[in-house]
Amino acid sequence: MATAMTTDDDSPRARASQIPETLLPAHSDGRNLGLGRLYLRRFLRNRLAVIGVVIFVLLVLFSAFGGLLAPYAFTDADFAALTQPPSGTHWFGTNQGGNDIYASAVHGLRRSLTIAVSVSVLTIVVAAVIGSSAAYFGGRAEKATLAVIHFLLIVPSFLILALVSHRLAGDWRVLIVVLTLFGWMSTARVIWSVSTSLRERDYVTVAEFMGVSPLRIIVRHIIPNLGSLLIVNLTLGVVATVLSETALSFLGFGVQTPDVSLGTMLADGAGTVTSAPWLFAFPAGLVVLLTVSMTFVGDGLRDALDPTSVTGAAGGRR
Repeated sequence: MATAMTTDDDSPRARASQIPETLLPAHSDGRNLGLGRLYLRRFLRNRLAVIGVVIFVLLVLFSAFGGLLAPYAFTDADFAALTQPPSGTHWFGTNQGGNDIYASAVHGLRRSLTIAVSVSVLTIVVAAVIGSSAAYFGGRAEKATLAVIHFLLIVPSFLILALVSHRLAGDWRVLIVVLTLFGWMSTARVIWSVSTSLRERDYVTVAEFMGVSPLRIIVRHIIPNLGSLLIVNLTLGVVATVLSETALSFLGFGVQTPDVSLGTMLADGAGTVTSAPWLFAFPAGLVVLLTVSMTFVGDGLRDALDPTSVTGAAGGRR
């Protein structure tokens, strides 16, 4: 019954039907494109979004395979070349301990990406389950869940993050858990707000009448109809997590030596911006490229998945 009933007003297919016929791309024989191709076509028309995807893919390839080109590991120290500018031997230069900045940048980007993507995925999963469950069950369960969310939103989470991360020696795996625990509330509240209308839809009522369990209704009928919202928040969540991890590591509460992230590299180079600018410039450039690319992708996805978006429908030529 899930497939038959998901054509209700709030289903992805129904939302796509809100697009005027003149704005729907068609094949050469006049047939309208499928829903997936429609979204892809609208996304590809946004030039900034495509540029963002290209930059992000290049960054991922750099973090995954850039180390194969490095003559040094990020833990190796060249004591004959301390704080040396970029050269043929050390492409991005070295830091005060003789560590190769190129190798450190590859590893730091990989570590930051691992943390950002993991936290973003886990946050979306937790927020989707809690937010949609609160909306579906309603009553006391809904009030209790919202009370917890509102309480956690006013708690100074950054201080708690800093304290916990510092006490646990900056383990990046612990950092993922901590960032997830204090990062799902805002998204969960948005999901709850949208889900309150979905719980009244006919396909949910029919599923309840057929004796489908609440968990199955939430997973099969409510969360799938939040797809566009979840995708956009997942993408933009990567940006927020990168900034959080960078800030914590910059202040000494995130990833700590001997491990390296973009935040720790920025912290190391902050005091030598004028005397050794390469220590700060390269990791700062990677952070900017990563955040800008994911912002472009998030904006492109939002326009492509929103049938009322004038930018996406018109082609997104910005």
